[in-house]
Amino acid sequence: MTDPRTDEPLITSGEVARRLGVTTGAIGAWVRQGVLTPAFRTPGGRNRFRWSEVQEQLRAAREGDR
Repeated sequence: MTDPRTDEPLITSGEVARRLGVTTGAIGAWVRQGVLTPAFRTPGGRNRFRWSEVQEQLRAAREGDR
């Protein structure tokens, strides 16, 4: 799935987890805690992310911990 506004692919929680080397449970926890905000939620309640936004959100979270 591609976001028509940016041409950047929307990726699943599983793909985000794979790229970061964490579990999908960790991704879900980060969403619930507000660390990550999905770009889109499917009608079935599944989160979709833009990789560039995930990277920026995690960078901002790390910088906020300092």
